[in-house]
Amino acid sequence: MRRFRLSLWLICAAGIGLALPAHAAPANEGLQPFQLVRSLQLVQDRIAGGDHAALPMQAKLLELTDARLRQAGTDAYSEPRNFRALLVYGMSGGNPATLQEAIARLTLDKADRALADAVMSYLEGDPAAALKAFDSIEMNALSDDIVTFVCLVKGSLLAREQPETALELLDRARLLAPGTLVEEAALRRSIAIAVSMSDAERFTRASTQYVARFLHSPYASQFADSFVTGAVAFDAVIGRDKLDEIVSMMDAERRHVIWLRIARGAAIEGLAQLSAFSAAKAKSGKGEAGSNDARTQLYSGLSKVADEPVEDLAKKLRGIDRNQLSPGDRMLLDAVRTVTSEVIAPPAGVFASPPAKAAKQNPATPAPHAITAQDEAELPLVEGIMPEPASAGNTPAPAPSEAASPAIALDAQPPAKPDQTDEAISRTRRAIGKIDQLLGTAPL
Repeated sequence: MRRFRLSLWLICAAGIGLALPAHAAPANEGLQPFQLVRSLQLVQDRIAGGDHAALPMQAKLLELTDARLRQAGTDAYSEPRNFRALLVYGMSGGNPATLQEAIARLTLDKADRALADAVMSYLEGDPAAALKAFDSIEMNALSDDIVTFVCLVKGSLLAREQPETALELLDRARLLAPGTLVEEAALRRSIAIAVSMSDAERFTRASTQYVARFLHSPYASQFADSFVTGAVAFDAVIGRDKLDEIVSMMDAERRHVIWLRIARGAAIEGLAQLSAFSAAKAKSGKGEAGSNDARTQLYSGLSKVADEPVEDLAKKLRGIDRNQLSPGDRMLLDAVRTVTSEVIAPPAGVFASPPAKAAKQNPATPAPHAITAQDEAELPLVEGIMPEPASAGNTPAPAPSEAASPAIALDAQPPAKPDQTDEAISRTRRAIGKIDQLLGTAPL
């Protein structure tokens, strides 16, 4: 709390100093750039811990810090702390134009030039150049006020190509800056890397740590994305009890949302048991309200495709209020409704209307016989073109002999009624197959 009060004092002092006209204060008065950047870090650390009331304060500090860094002359940046503060500001999401303008005025030695180039390449979206510059920097030679940010940025850049090295750097950043925004970001990114590496043990450990420390961070939605992905991917590894243990650490509203998202992700991946488990958790957490929640009803219905009669599932889907769903879930609901409707619709007959009553058989017409394999081989393709009718000037071709082309007639006896159990199984399989195809292409 004392540190936070100091940051408030620094904000006020910075605002007063910048408000003074240039001739009213000596050049060496006012706060140094490194002091403003430290104040900004303190406010961001409070926000990472869940103090969202500090968000307006952060916006004001960013404005003051950016202005001060632009106004600082080369003499100010000859102080190493101010130069490092400039780079930390950039790695914290600062304005790239401010860094570019300030660095262009400076004469830097080889080490500082490499560090500046690495940060600028990172801000300009050139990861290859940034990593090349970072590789030329001796990490152990960096001071504590900047090495944590370098570890965080470099670890993030290496996440795809060298995930193990990335995790080592992120772990180092966390150890050097516990309880800060740096630790929050490093822990959040570690979870995503653990999922990509199929490291279930690290995923569960890092997720537990994040929920315990940074659940109320404004960046927690990014954690939720990685957590849901991992919960679905590691379903067969971490077990439902462990998953329930982690989610139970959240408040009621976040538990409800997370369970719903896991249920949806599991349904899309075809994990019916996980989807049903998650939907039930979401429902139980909300009580009666959960039973009426449209998302809960949708995901619960999808999880029971293999177990519930299609007619019952279609009835439940019709009872869902689509206006309570997101646009993506509305598309999913509408599509599944269509699939189930097609499955339960009565099959179309071979003829649109009953065939006309057969005319009295001519005694000269040979009796119909069953189609043999040889007959089937001689039948024309359905898609074949019908022969053109004979014109007036042409002699029609002679009729084929009865032996060459036997007459074909439909069986006069109606087909036996299919077994109801077999028909139900067949219809359920058709529903599962179609819904599986649908879920495989549904957006998350």
